[in-house]
Parts: sequence; structure tokens; C-alpha cells
Amino acid sequence: MATVNDPNRSPVERASLDRAAWIEAAIDLIATEGIAGLRIETLARKLRVTKGSFYWHFRDRRALQRALLEHWREGRIRDIHKQTRARPGHEAEQLRHVIDVYSASRNRKGILIELAIREWAQRDPEVAEVVAEVDAIRLACARDLFLALGLSEEEATARATLLYAYVFGFSLMHVERMPQEIERLKTRIAGWITGPAAGDDEGSSERLHAE
Repeated sequence: MATVNDPNRSPVERASLDRAAWIEAAIDLIATEGIAGLRIETLARKLRVTKGSFYWHFRDRRALQRALLEHWREGRIRDIHKQTRARPGHEAEQLRHVIDVYSASRNRKGILIELAIREWAQRDPEVAEVVAEVDAIRLACARDLFLALGLSEEEATARATLLYAYVFGFSLMHVERMPQEIERLKTRIAGWITGPAAGDDEGSSERLHAE
């Protein structure tokens, strides 16, 4: 088998595609074929190059899988930090923004990639650890927003969990069939998620809706 340091590989082959191009192509492929469909031959054919370019950047298929997984991990963490930290001091508005962004059905490719990664995690403990880490960070970021609004730790954790259960479930629905209703429903659901909890004092209720 060819290796990363194969001296017989030509300079043209080595430079034909960079590492990032292979990772992006791999991500596109798992969105449609799942991790089982991630094959070097298939990628090379799609990219119209020989397998030599692949082996210049990766030792084997497993190395590509790990690079793909790390790329996904970094991207998801970077994105949730961006979406939840854009407006410090305006936590209620920020929560509504997070709900709106992640409940949108515009990025179908993104949800297909997410589903492929999660299906992969069912069979690979290494992947399962990464998915668990990403989920924990997502929940922690949302929980921090609820805590900043004065909710208890338990209530903030419950709200953060509800928020993500809603947005992931909603993103799987074919909401295009009810365009006139969808924005009204999203607004109402967001109100339930960010609204005051039973037993909250008046100050907490005002903070949740002040923005």
C-alpha cells in the first residue's frame, strides 16, 4: 500500500490537492452516503485525481476519518460559541437568536452531516466521545445564557436541554409545506422555552422578556 512518505510519488500528484480539499470532499460525501460510503476511490473519482494525492496527506482511511471528525468538532464548537456570545448582556435576545438560527431548515446539508456523524458514533466509541463533548459544550453555552437571566442551575439545564431537543427535531421537519404558519409557531415555541418558569419571581420574568 502507498504511504504518506512514498518517495515514488510525483510532485504533481503531491500538490494536486491540499489536505483541506480532501476533508471537505469527505464531509460532502458522508452527508449523502454516510460514513460507510466514505471510500478513497470514491473521493478520488469525485475530485478527479489519483489516489496518490490522498496518500500524500493521509496514511490511510482511518486518518482521514479522524481529520474529518476533528474538523466537524472544531466547526461545531466555534459556531455555538459565535451564536451564544455575540451580545454579552443581552441574554434573552441571544437565546431567541440561537433558537431562530438552529431551528431554521435552510442548512439541509448541515443536518445531514450531523446525522451521519451521530450514526457513526453508534458504532465507534472514539466518535461517540467527540459527539458527547460537542453536545456538552452546546448545552453549557445555552445553560449559561439562562443562568445569566437568573434561572436556577436545575431550571437552566432543563431549558437548555429543551432548547436543543426542539431545534434538532424542528430542523428535521419538512416545514416548507406550511410556510404561513411556521414563523408564528416558531415565535410561540421560543416564547415557551425562554418564558418564566413556574414559581419564578417577578424580577426573573421581567429579565427574560426585557429585551
